[in-house]
Amino acid sequence: MIPAVEVDLGPGVVGIFTTRAGGCSPAPWDSLDLGANVGDAPDRVRENRDRVARAVGGDLVLVTQVHGGDVLHVTGTEDDLTQRRADALVTTVPGVAVGVTVADCVPVLLADAERRVVAAVHAGRAGIVADVVEHAVDALRGRGARALRAVVGPCVCGACYEVSAAVQAELVEHEPAGRAVSRWGTPALDLRAAVQARLAAAGVEDVVHVARCTLEDAELFSHRGAVRRARTTGEEAVTGRSAGVVMLARRELDG
Repeated sequence: MIPAVEVDLGPGVVGIFTTRAGGCSPAPWDSLDLGANVGDAPDRVRENRDRVARAVGGDLVLVTQVHGGDVLHVTGTEDDLTQRRADALVTTVPGVAVGVTVADCVPVLLADAERRVVAAVHAGRAGIVADVVEHAVDALRGRGARALRAVVGPCVCGACYEVSAAVQAELVEHEPAGRAVSRWGTPALDLRAAVQARLAAAGVEDVVHVARCTLEDAELFSHRGAVRRARTTGEEAVTGRSAGVVMLARRELDG
């Protein structure tokens, strides 16, 4: 069983956020790298993904993320979804675990345990501007969801996410709650606060946060952390990807 942050999304729903630990990849991906496009060997990534699937007790579905607002409805794993592009996955099928990969962006898990529908959302800066959170909520409600619970996973915090004034202005124009000041006194973005505000605007009030910063926490992957290390060492900025994963438990596993 891999080490992971387990979260409560209601009865009959499995939700986790993975960490770096429990995988087979060597440094610099060390060790549970789930990213298909970060230079790690495909066989190691497949093994790491299989370990996550075994941990949740289902079939893991991940797709290509493009920092957009598209939502994909996943009905099973029989089709090759590896080339599908989306930043939110929704399913009503027990045993199908939908996930998103991150290394500073915000992974959001959503569920209506009673109505048996779940979603995993990749909400980076561009995705927030593209309304990916609202689109995912709409997709869930279109499949019967009423009382949604959301868990906002580990991401880079507002004090660490330093950006240019122009980049800050782009997001803040769309969601003012995203404005932040870095620990260095420079313009920054608080993606967690922006996601919280978008969930509230979409009518999702039951929200829990896993308040861990990917840049500050050595147990988590951070792209910005890799860039910072590369500036010091002169090496390539490489890191792995963790995931937020949610699944409806099979009926025979419920209760």
